[in-house]
Parts: sequence; structure tokens; C-alpha cells
Amino acid sequence: MVTESPELRTLAQPALADLGEVPATSRWVRSGQVRLHVLDYGPADGVPVLVLPGITSPAVTMDFVARKLTDLVRPLVLDVRGRGLSDNAPATDPPHGYDLASYAADVDAVVAGLGLDRPILLGHSMGARIAARAAVTGAAPLRGTVLVDPPLSGPGRDPYPTTLDAFLGQLDQARRGTDADEVARSWPRWPRREQELRARWLSSCSRTAIAATHAGFESEDFFADWPKVPAPAMFLYGGASPVVTAAGAAEAAEHNPAAEFAGIPEAGHMVFWDQPDAGLAALRESLRKLLQANKD
Repeated sequence: MVTESPELRTLAQPALADLGEVPATSRWVRSGQVRLHVLDYGPADGVPVLVLPGITSPAVTMDFVARKLTDLVRPLVLDVRGRGLSDNAPATDPPHGYDLASYAADVDAVVAGLGLDRPILLGHSMGARIAARAAVTGAAPLRGTVLVDPPLSGPGRDPYPTTLDAFLGQLDQARRGTDADEVARSWPRWPRREQELRARWLSSCSRTAIAATHAGFESEDFFADWPKVPAPAMFLYGGASPVVTAAGAAEAAEHNPAAEFAGIPEAGHMVFWDQPDAGLAALRESLRKLLQANKD
């Protein structure tokens, strides 16, 4: 297992300045020993949607998604522990506090700490796996869940398609200093601002968190939680995703037939980054359906 000193997580001034351009308020919640940072986009009387990003996506990198939802709901984007401005997990936690149980406990802490009334959970990639676990084990009632391209890997299944070495190579690149042009070589389809945010914020991610979470993609079974995720549940996936293939989506539909599925054509795993207009349209439609389901 990779270990690290807390000082290895870094943010330069330009990254912190990005927060000045984000139309959200920083909130802070404790989950045990861990201080968690949340970007709250309001409005205060909106239906809360707790957004759970992916393995190397600090909260600010989902700003372009959250700000497009405020006319419908109240998005709150979590810096998942070990990313962005949230603390690392305590070093004594097995397995280093980056398992699904720990992440789901953080969801409970945010919901309780911010007084969120029956929130919707919206997760992308790792965040979708967290949303599924929290929907099954969480203490607070929910209005529903939206899972976006969750890793379907697990024991006895094909490995997650992006290797740990690839993730850590990108992290090392960020820590030595990178820019949007270099990020674009790995992610050429992304909007320029998202390439810039990736360049400035990836270094805030914990090496230990990435390694432990990646190991969890292989050791923790998504399908142990997914059949128990209650309706209403929405499952969005990239039509060209290597993480949720057509066969994987069909298997997921078989295991939770009450869920509603939507594929986003030509989108890879990074659905909103690859196809912003189509991805956001599908997300907004999913949220409308969840809001309507809770009125009926």
C-alpha cells in the first residue's frame, strides 16, 4: 500500500483563486476525525442534491455540472476525503479509511451535519459506488439516487480499465507542475476550463486515497449493493464507456429492474466532460423524474 506524508497534498495560489469564481459557499462538516469540505450552490430552499465526484475529482472540478442545476435543485458537491480541501483519512483506519463503508459514513455525516432533508445522491464513477452504498446503509431517508457510470469491477470480474500506474502517473505529473495543454494530451475532448481545473487541482488528491480506492474497485463488489438500492434510482452511462459497457449496463438492469437507465451517445466514462450538453440534459431529465416521483 502506498503511504505518504500529509504535506504531499498541495494546492498553489491559482487553484485556491479558482474558488473565488465558483458561485458556491464553502461548508464544513466533521465525520469522526475527518473534516469534510462541501461546496453549497444553493438555493437554500431547493431540494438538496449531494454530489459525490470520482476518484481524482475534487469538488471544484464538478462546478460546471453543479451550476447548471441550481434552477432545479440545490447542488452540494463534496470534496471526498483525501481530495480537495477535505482531510485525509486517519492513518490508523483500515484500509486507510478509503473503503466504501468509510465513504458512506461521510455521506451520513454531511447529510446530518448540514441538515439536508431527504437529499438526492448523485455520484459519478467512484462517487456512484459511494452513492449506492450510502443508499443501502445510510441512516437518512433519500428522495432517490442518480448513479453515473459506476465501476462495475469487483471480485471475479474484469479489472478497472484505468490502471493504478496511470492514475499515479497523472498525479506525479500534477505535483511536479502541469498545465492545461499537458492535461489535454490525456483528455483532449474536455472543455478548456475543465482541463485547467484538472491541472491545478489534481495535486490536492492523496496518493494513498487513490491507491486504496483503486484497490477497492477490485475487492469491493458493486453488485453487492446495487440490487438493494431502492427506487427511484437512475443509472446514466457513457455509450462509449469502457467502465460500463453495453453488456455491463444490461447486467445492471437485470440486477435492479426498478431502476431507469439512460446511455449518453459517444460519451466515455467521463460523461459530463466528454459530452457536456448531452450529459447535462440526461442528468436534468433524471432529476426532474426524481422530483416528480417524490410529488406523486
